Amino acid sequence: MTAATPLVSVRNLKKSFGKQQVLRGLDFKIPAGRIYGLIGHNGAGKTTTLNALLGLMDYEGEVSVLGMNPFRERAKMMNDVAFISDVASLPRFLRVSELFDLIDAIHPNFSREKAHDFLQGTDLRPELKIKNLSKGMVAQLHLAVVMAIDAKLLVLDEPTLGLDITYRKRFYRRLLEDYMTDERTLLITTHQVDEIAFMLTDIMFIRDGELVLDLPTEELGAVYAQLITSGENAKKAEALQPLYSESRFGQTAMVFENVPTEKLEPLGEVSTPTLSDLFVALMQRQTAVPGE
Repeated sequence: MTAATPLVSVRNLKKSFGKQQVLRGLDFKIPAGRIYGLIGHNGAGKTTTLNALLGLMDYEGEVSVLGMNPFRERAKMMNDVAFISDVASLPRFLRVSELFDLIDAIHPNFSREKAHDFLQGTDLRPELKIKNLSKGMVAQLHLAVVMAIDAKLLVLDEPTLGLDITYRKRFYRRLLEDYMTDERTLLITTHQVDEIAFMLTDIMFIRDGELVLDLPTEELGAVYAQLITSGENAKKAEALQPLYSESRFGQTAMVFENVPTEKLEPLGEVSTPTLSDLFVALMQRQTAVPGE
């Protein structure tokens, strides 16, 4: 791979289970050194996409990860890829030390020493069983495992599922501050949109097996705008065909795509929509009556 070669390249990715088509022809590329969020409702196709990237299932289309076909070259590819699902996937019957033994045997780039370093100052001890740990301690252990793997691509599928907001935020901030480098790439799936917005360099929204958004986060403001308006101005704004609108405390919030700011500013307060507002707007677009 050269410096210009994407770390992940996907073209026309499709997957069906029986008669149900779960992925409907995805196309995207992930360069090195980026933090991608793959956001979608439950059942939208997030985990299926990850399973294709990780070589855990066959698929239609073309997929390249680190220059390799993940389904045919999975063993070689996984030397530089780490995948950890939600915290509930940690085997609860093991002790902390036994978990480290297991990961040490599975992943060539796991550092037991680094894992122990990340646990310094916590109440976690090698002899403790995972099933007896609090949710916060499990989150600390999960984070230590993640950050002790020196991988070019780290894939996290709903990594903080079941944790309260305090531990979720702490998990992501520590991951950003202590793990990410220009040589590492992070792909996170979640439906908790705004909690990871601060760390994302790129965002992908998936709906019913199709990508409805794939943009660097810094470019969102150039494409999408949110308008808070009311009264006659709201009626004028409707003529500009918002993607989505809703009433909020006597005002109307609208999200627009590729509408010049100078057209919106006379009608109310204009800003860049939050990721959660944009998510709601783009997920709602298929509710229009056929033929409109």
